[in-house]
Amino acid sequence: MRFMDVQVGDELPSLARLVTREDVDAYAEVSGDHNPLHRDDEVARRAGYPGIIAHGMFTLGLLGSCVVAWTEDPAALLRMKAAFRAPVFMGETIVAGGRVRALDAESRTATIEGWVQLDRDGLTEYPVKKGEVWVRLE
Repeated sequence: MRFMDVQVGDELPSLARLVTREDVDAYAEVSGDHNPLHRDDEVARRAGYPGIIAHGMFTLGLLGSCVVAWTEDPAALLRMKAAFRAPVFMGETIVAGGRVRALDAESRTATIEGWVQLDRDGLTEYPVKKGEVWVRLE
C-alpha cells in the first residue's frame, strides 16, 4: 500500500475466520499460554462459559492479519493496542475490520481504528474494540 493512495476514512477490507478448537490449541502451544480457560471445557464452564474460549491475543491477531493483508507488507505493521471486550467461543466466526483514522505525511504512517466483531444471538459483539494500529506505508 502506498501512502499517497490512502485517505482518512478509507475502510480496510474485512477478514473473517471461523474459530476452532484446533486454532486455540495451536495458539496455546505457540504462545505458551496454557490457561485452562483456553484448554479445559470443564474449567471454562465453571467460570460461566459454555466451553473453552479463544485467547484475546488470538482474536487480536486477526486484526493484525487484516491490516497486513491491506498493506500487503508484514513489515509495515509498527504497533497495535486494543481493549478486549468479549470472549470468543468455539465455532463462532470473528470478523476484523478497520478504517484509516489519521495520516502523518512526515513519517508516512497511518493510524488505523480497528475492531473484531461477531454476531451472537442476533447481536453484534466486539471482542476487540477501540483498537489502534500504526503502519508505515511506502
